[in-house]
Amino acid sequence: MAVPGGGAKDDSFNVLDLAEYTKNRPWWRKIFGPSSGSSAEKYNVATQLVIGGVTGWCTGFVFQKVGKLAATAVGGGFFLLQIANHTGYIKVDWNLVQRDMNKAKEQLKFHSSGNRMPPEVKSRVDEVIIFLKKNVILTGGFAGGFLIGMAS
Repeated sequence: MAVPGGGAKDDSFNVLDLAEYTKNRPWWRKIFGPSSGSSAEKYNVATQLVIGGVTGWCTGFVFQKVGKLAATAVGGGFFLLQIANHTGYIKVDWNLVQRDMNKAKEQLKFHSSGNRMPPEVKSRVDEVIIFLKKNVILTGGFAGGFLIGMAS
């Protein structure tokens, strides 16, 4: 077959079995492509520290603000409940509270005696540990940035 440039067209094609190709690839490489390995493979140490530090600081700052808001809301709710109890709007049946607390303690003792992690949780924990080991510098930058963000 003639090609408009004057040369001959090569009709040979390579066949790629996508099922076999994707079996041994992690999910993030399926989505983001082959260049989405660990950051240690792509970036130098300074870049990893800056990326980790900035994302950690942002996360810490937001966590601090949301935490203050949540603490204020919960504390204010308890304060209003105490005022309502003190003025007589709320009457607490302490015997019922004690009975429910004892029931909850028994259930906690029963559930904590097994102390085995479900396999899906264990596999996710293993994935997180592997990620942290592969990206130690990025993780360290994130942790430092998180602490600075919490302090600011």
